Amino acid sequence: MADSSSLSTALIKISPYTFSAIGIAIAIGVSVLGAAWGIYITGSSLIGAAIKAPRITSKNLISVIFCEAVAIYGVIVAIILQTKLESVPSSQIYAPESLRAGYAIFASGIIVGFANLVCGLCVGIIGSSCACLMLKTPHFL
Repeated sequence: MADSSSLSTALIKISPYTFSAIGIAIAIGVSVLGAAWGIYITGSSLIGAAIKAPRITSKNLISVIFCEAVAIYGVIVAIILQTKLESVPSSQIYAPESLRAGYAIFASGIIVGFANLVCGLCVGIIGSSCACLMLKTPHFL
């Protein structure tokens, strides 16, 4: 069992650039995972429903596009976070301001990534529901 002083010492000794890079990677990776999950949910329902009613295929492609927009949003936020990184002299890498900036970019990446994961999942469920509804109600859209 590690005590809190050794954990805080370990966190302070890790470069803020490492935390920033991990946060940016999480923003992209988890956003793309959420979009892929949403596309999978929508696509599987859409394929199944399109067997009985081929007319709904083109109308429900917008759900897949919305899921792709979630991934694009994650990439855009990752690019914005990347532009926030600034080069500092090696003597100031572990300064409190640098550590705070690294932790902030890390936290931003985690928040954006997991928000996009949930968003992709919700968009996929709604797209799946629309595909099933359009199968039962021909004049829905």
